[in-house]
Amino acid sequence: MAEEWIHGLHAVAAALKYEPEQLRGLWVERQRRDARIQALLDEAVSLGVPVRQADRSELDRLSGDARHQGVLARLAVQRRAYGEADLPDLLAVATGPALLLALDGVQDPHNLGACLRSAAAAGVHAVIAPVDRAAGLNATVRKVACGAAEIVPFVQVTNLARTLRWLRERDVWIVGAAGEVDTNLYEADFTVPTAIVLGAEERGLRRLTREVCDRLVRIPMAEGGVESLNVSVAAGIFLFEARRQRGIKG
Repeated sequence: MAEEWIHGLHAVAAALKYEPEQLRGLWVERQRRDARIQALLDEAVSLGVPVRQADRSELDRLSGDARHQGVLARLAVQRRAYGEADLPDLLAVATGPALLLALDGVQDPHNLGACLRSAAAAGVHAVIAPVDRAAGLNATVRKVACGAAEIVPFVQVTNLARTLRWLRERDVWIVGAAGEVDTNLYEADFTVPTAIVLGAEERGLRRLTREVCDRLVRIPMAEGGVESLNVSVAAGIFLFEARRQRGIKG
């Protein structure tokens, strides 16, 4: 069985909460004894997860010099992997009109993690991304996502445009983000089943992805300000506009 290291307080706390049976052990910085670390230790002990103390240099080595915040966990990789074949079931169990987030080639794991976190907060039913030339779930994504990677189904597909066409055939409205168009997102109707499609960090939506969208909209920006937003910021704006339109209270 494959294993991976996860690091950081939020990622380890999420693993203890959502998948403790997959944890093979915690490694904690020997010199660190604050309340947040102690809470993780207490939770691990109560769940029967082995805890090991180590010097910071050892944690640096095990994490590949990542910002581990004094705690690592070794995780058996057993989590559910979602693909195209799972989309019918995910749509079937969606509460209310489906709300999906599709990411067209987002390669930065920090951006993917932040998108997953926004998606979880907004009640998204699934995040869809291509398998190739795009970030997948890894330790960095899980740390930035702060537990969202364990909540929101992350569906990797071989052909994003084909998947979006499949969704259109099932009455899911495909709304793509494009900064150069005239229509702004507040003119779009997000109360119907919707897939919001955001492009990669530099090039935006690819041509085939744009062509399959039912509508392209932009985020209205202040004159003289920045020309574009980080994809994870844009995701939050789109998703919470959809949530507002649907009248969902906190």
